[in-house]
Amino acid sequence: MLKLFTKHFWDVIARIILRNKIGILLGILIITVLFSTQWKNMRFTNTEANLLPDDHEVNIEYNNFLSIFGEEGNLIILGVKDSTLLTVEKLNAWNNLAQEFKKYDEVETVVSVKDLQKLVKDTEHEKFTLEPFIKDSIASLQQIESLEFELFNKYPFYDNVLFNKETQTIRTAIYLKKDIVNTSIRKDFVANTLEPKVNAFEETYNLDVRISGMPYIRTLNAQVIVSEIGWFVGAALLVTSLIFFFFFRSFRATFISLIVVSIGVMWTLGILGALNYEITVLTALIPPLIIVIGIPNCIFLINKYQNEVKKHGNKVKSLQRVITKIGNATLMTNITTASGFATFILTESTLLKEFGIVASLSILAIFVLCLLIIPIIYTFLPYPKDRHLEHLNKRWIGGFVDWMERMVKHERIAIYCSGLVLLIVSIIGIYQIKITGSLIEDMPQDSEFVNDIRFFESEFNGIMPVEIMIDTKRKKGVMKLATLKRMDELQEAINEIPELSKPISVVDLVKYSKQAYYNGNTKYYQLPTSQENSFILSYAKNSSSNVDLLKNFVDSTGQYARITTFMKDIGTEKMERIEENLQTKIDKLFPSDRYKVTMTGKAVVFQKGTKYLVKNLVISLSLAIILIAVFMAYMFRSLRMIVISLIPNLLPLLITAGLMGYLGVPIKPSTILVFSIAFGISVDDTIHFLAKYRQELQARHWKIKPSVYGALRETGVSMFYTSIVLFFGFSVFTISSFGGTVALGALVSATLLFAMLSNLLLLPSLLLSLERSIANKEVLKEPSINIIPEEDDNED
Repeated sequence: MLKLFTKHFWDVIARIILRNKIGILLGILIITVLFSTQWKNMRFTNTEANLLPDDHEVNIEYNNFLSIFGEEGNLIILGVKDSTLLTVEKLNAWNNLAQEFKKYDEVETVVSVKDLQKLVKDTEHEKFTLEPFIKDSIASLQQIESLEFELFNKYPFYDNVLFNKETQTIRTAIYLKKDIVNTSIRKDFVANTLEPKVNAFEETYNLDVRISGMPYIRTLNAQVIVSEIGWFVGAALLVTSLIFFFFFRSFRATFISLIVVSIGVMWTLGILGALNYEITVLTALIPPLIIVIGIPNCIFLINKYQNEVKKHGNKVKSLQRVITKIGNATLMTNITTASGFATFILTESTLLKEFGIVASLSILAIFVLCLLIIPIIYTFLPYPKDRHLEHLNKRWIGGFVDWMERMVKHERIAIYCSGLVLLIVSIIGIYQIKITGSLIEDMPQDSEFVNDIRFFESEFNGIMPVEIMIDTKRKKGVMKLATLKRMDELQEAINEIPELSKPISVVDLVKYSKQAYYNGNTKYYQLPTSQENSFILSYAKNSSSNVDLLKNFVDSTGQYARITTFMKDIGTEKMERIEENLQTKIDKLFPSDRYKVTMTGKAVVFQKGTKYLVKNLVISLSLAIILIAVFMAYMFRSLRMIVISLIPNLLPLLITAGLMGYLGVPIKPSTILVFSIAFGISVDDTIHFLAKYRQELQARHWKIKPSVYGALRETGVSMFYTSIVLFFGFSVFTISSFGGTVALGALVSATLLFAMLSNLLLLPSLLLSLERSIANKEVLKEPSINIIPEEDDNED
């Protein structure tokens, strides 16, 4: 196994590549075609990203709820806040719009103003019947006024369900069939039916119709993700190619690099299709990531080739040295980058696992493509012209390298003091970081559907479902008066929480039944007494319509009941406090020996998932650090070298975390990814520097100072080039309309910039300060992985 990493091994690889050019290019072409056949398997996710593993307790409880009551995220809401809606023409048109949706197979039911019905006592047949408030259509303003009076004053059951009587906002509820909510049929219905009909209605009646609900939000969110993939790939190609051309001033080199990374993107999409993974908000980032990570590989390889050509003018020898000298070091840097992503595989989150698998495989694939395509293409091309080599002698680059050398030589104390101050300030900032689990915080904030979410939050207190399921542990236990009273008390507690909407359950239906039993008298909208209960239940049993109303709140056995409320989009901390308060109330009201009460729903699952993900990604980052430390130990066989290599890469992570605290950027699924990604990439500079440093040690007979300065001068340019490419490459993500993606791009860019300075200033300073301890051949004996060429050649 160790022989695989020796100089002899890479000499053999170089001969194979350069002697089998046509066969290798044909092989790449065939693989690319095969991957392209897998693109048809790519599909965009139709479900929400579940951050929890399938066997997590919260997921088990949620799935148990779904098995009893069915999908709860099937509600789409239309709302209008406009006084002109309460006219005969417009209100009839609003009702007719709702009735039209009933015709579609995707719709289970629609509840609009016209669908509201009075529960009426039929004394003769001892049952309840339902009578509509509006029989056919509205004929006069008096009828509208009468309807308003009845709904706002006589029937508390409907209070804040379809009306906000304070602002006179009216809404319509469209319930999709539960079996299509997580399929592409939902997306097609929203895009091809719902939106066109609503837009036509708005245009005809000059009304602003707001749309929300989880199916609608998920559909539009997915559309934004899809549209941004093309933008990211295009922007990443444009930015990285412009920077590449600025440094190399060669259309040829730029074009070759674009070919390599474009094939890399094609392979990435093929991997996604072959593994049958869905495109999520995370996996959508991988194609542009491959471009950003692939270009630095091209820089190191092409820079080395041009240096070699300039040195001796032998093209074949130059290309052979590119493979033997840069190939191994580039392999190591790509392995460390892939390792940073691969640690996500160890989490139990399916979302992160898939992201880690595809990203790590794609990074290794882009390395192989760079190593094969670049040397082979250059064998067919003429020698670089003098203008293509001018960048090797640029004065401003020389000035930058001189400044770094001067700082390391004469200002090491200042470098250490600056690092220490930054560390202390960053640690203070870290303590100010908050964790958030906001559903819409990362969504496009200026989009219409996010504005609609906020509209319904202000008018009806939220759109994220929270479900409380009560298991009475016996059949027909729900309708026991003792259970109903406990549920009523819990609903009163929910009503007192401003972040939650008015809850609805069987309790409201029982109260409505008592009101109907007393001929609609509002003061009887309350739970019946024990004596009244038997009379009311006898009426209810004879009422088929009432059974239909019950089925949404009580299961068929009468053992399980649900209380449904909706939560505003608030942070994780508030959600936890609300959950704790409710749980305390539940524990007090429902003895565990007689009831099992579960709090679930999409709001709870999302909040728990955020906490779980943060915990797992901290573990993931720790594993990445350990993995790369072991990798360094394997390469250098020195504990000191492990410490020296990790310090310059951990400090930028701490600085970024401190910045997050000061700038108010919370820890959330998107921002926690920054650390594993940035660490895996930034350590590449360390490997390149230490690789060259060790070569200098061998060539300069273990003299530390000249070896450090030699390594700094020779790797500084390439490290600067690649860091600039990575900085601007990741900055591409800041064009996203998703707050999380913007934060990811900005924070990774900043971290990599700090990492470059750290590796160019702090790393050589540490090597110089510890020179007596490490200038020992026993410590720095030949490593098992020969990542350094034996000749003292220019590594850039």
